[in-house]
Amino acid sequence: MQIPGVLDDIDAGAYDEELGVTWQGRSPQLAVWAPTAKDVDLLVRPAGASADRRVNMVRDDDGIWSVTGPRRWNGASYLFEVDVYVPSEGQVVTNLVTDPYAVALTTDSARSVIVDLDDPGLRPAGWDSLAKPELAQPEDSTIYELHVRDFSIGDETVPADQRGGYLAFAEENAGSDGMRHLQRLADAGLNTVHLLPVFDIATIPERRADQAEPPCDLPSYPPASEEQQACVAQVAATDGFNWGYDPWHYTTPEGSYATDPNGPARTRQFRQMVAGLNGTGLRVVMDVVYNHTTAAGQDPKSVLDRIVPGYYHRLSLNGALETSTCCANTASEHRMMEKLMVDSVVTWARDYKVDGFRFDLMGHHSLANMLAVRAALDKLTLEDDGVDGERIYLYGEGWNFGEVADDARFVQATQLNLAGSGIGSFSDRLRDAVRGGGPFDEDPRIQGFGSGLLTDPNGAPANGTSDEQAQRLLLYHDQIKVGLAGNLRTYELVDRTGATVTGFDVPYNGQPAGYAADPSETVTYVDAHDNEALFDALAFKLPQPTTMSDRVRMNTVALSTTALSQGVSFWHAGTDLLRSKSLDRNSYDSGDWFNRIDWSGTESTWGSGLPPRQDNEAKWNLMRPLLADPSLEPTAGDMGAATDAAADLLRLRFSSPLFRLGSAELIHDRVDFPIGGPDQEPGVITMTLDDTGGDDLDPQWEGIVVVFNATPDEHTQTVAELAGTDYVLHPVQVAGADDVVRTASSDASSGSFTVPARTVAVFVTE
Repeated sequence: MQIPGVLDDIDAGAYDEELGVTWQGRSPQLAVWAPTAKDVDLLVRPAGASADRRVNMVRDDDGIWSVTGPRRWNGASYLFEVDVYVPSEGQVVTNLVTDPYAVALTTDSARSVIVDLDDPGLRPAGWDSLAKPELAQPEDSTIYELHVRDFSIGDETVPADQRGGYLAFAEENAGSDGMRHLQRLADAGLNTVHLLPVFDIATIPERRADQAEPPCDLPSYPPASEEQQACVAQVAATDGFNWGYDPWHYTTPEGSYATDPNGPARTRQFRQMVAGLNGTGLRVVMDVVYNHTTAAGQDPKSVLDRIVPGYYHRLSLNGALETSTCCANTASEHRMMEKLMVDSVVTWARDYKVDGFRFDLMGHHSLANMLAVRAALDKLTLEDDGVDGERIYLYGEGWNFGEVADDARFVQATQLNLAGSGIGSFSDRLRDAVRGGGPFDEDPRIQGFGSGLLTDPNGAPANGTSDEQAQRLLLYHDQIKVGLAGNLRTYELVDRTGATVTGFDVPYNGQPAGYAADPSETVTYVDAHDNEALFDALAFKLPQPTTMSDRVRMNTVALSTTALSQGVSFWHAGTDLLRSKSLDRNSYDSGDWFNRIDWSGTESTWGSGLPPRQDNEAKWNLMRPLLADPSLEPTAGDMGAATDAAADLLRLRFSSPLFRLGSAELIHDRVDFPIGGPDQEPGVITMTLDDTGGDDLDPQWEGIVVVFNATPDEHTQTVAELAGTDYVLHPVQVAGADDVVRTASSDASSGSFTVPARTVAVFVTE
């Protein structure tokens, strides 16, 4: 028997009640929803005490058990003792459980802690008046995806006890290598840092002393050795690294990132991190994972299922736990799971001043769930809550798979269903067209627009014949053009056949390439924490003899397709300095060694050994000759050139509002791809931005022409309708870091633009 629908009907009023710890004056009230429990007691232990005090909780008609305590409970730890029938056990059991709504925890999440998030002692100096970096519209977002531990664990310019944690971002560390790098990017136009999960996670020992270290001299092994990954694997389960997609408590900061994981230090230091990033000009996005929990049933790390068995998780028709997300799938179609999700997001936004949320596997939630989150955030105001909820951006992975696929259980929050919602989703369309192939290809050498398909073939049979490559490359052109135009379903262009089509008509693996109704609904990217980093993908795909200087240029070409797109631009941290994970395609548990970044730009992480066997062994034979090739290791000069070029891309994006038009109507009117059809030059895309009609959006430029030349040869693109208009190379590129792009030229008499090999050139006219 499955009871969630019955509970949602019987206890409907619980949705509007406050759960967890709330404060009545200076007295804490604790409440937990446990409608099927026979009894619930609170086991509370004041700070400094060695034993619990048992307190009876009282049940109301909506299944909520509550108790109000004295103010001396502030700082006390507690557990709920729940007597409840557990179907898998066939009997009533007594569970000692932490609070699903906990906002503070003891070390290793052993007990919840009663705290008041409004306590002045938990607020860093200036917290109440914290100034937020301005963001006029979501399309202005330039997002940098970063892992808290990666950021500073190896940064010797950060105090040793603060490395790998929240305080590395605090104002006191503004002069560290990592913060200087972020500041440099922020000065160029980066405005948002996306943090991989920072809620309480289940797989990391929270005390530094309990975290294992690899028992080997990792730098001593050869660049293509198996030894590094074997050594890292010995301690993977108990070291200090994990991406963190294993949620334990949704609304408490992760303890391993705090200098003291026991109690309120997590709260204050998390806030110091937010303040430090905001002070650098960067907004803060949290990666949130409400689609699954780390455990279910009677597992010691199961919280929800040990309070209301069978309610919070999604079950198959025969009662089996669904695990398509990797773990125990939650059922946010059930009202109280949705409530937990909404309440948690509001807490992070209101009490930690988080500026945006990225939802992991968002397609496993319903569109109604996401709209409920949106509506709750929109109610937050500066006057009442200290934050403007309407300025908080929501986006996520709108993938369509698993037991919920094709709206089997509800209308999902997937790419095709989000049109009109204002909620963004990652677009795999442009990503795959630029990189080539897809993330799950057996052969990683399949090429794309940004990795030499047809124009610089690598010889891999998986790429097909020349004719097949030519056809696929022109399809990639169409997909990239749609992506540059915000991935709009209604955007019109001349496709590879010469027909005028909409974005929705351009195919992508049996789906429409264009699916958004507004550019804010598309997050444009070419790499992220999942799958190979961009530099590693290019190592697989470009011909091995490709020079490092050309690899740097192709890195820039790939990043330009996101930086100069009308959607939200998203980069994986370190891609701008040729970050490598030594070809690891899934570094979620690969330790600090395979995930490290040198923000000083002096040491490349390429050639750190063959990546972990579990997810990579099938491709080790392809990897060995690459990792062993010394010419594929970037120098400090190479990394510096890549960073300089990336910073110029950010400056270009913010040099004109024409790159961030912010509406489908304006994109239809102002963005064009004048060269299409079967005779277009393979590997070259020309985009025009027009400011001559309607409102004067750009006070400086009347028109912009962007030529993306991903080929190894110079090319000339002729736009006949621009003949007679003088265009010059953009001042950012004239004064920029790249000597090669300064050789780009235009001819007003013919409307032609000549661009060097492996170069993105931007031309402007007044």
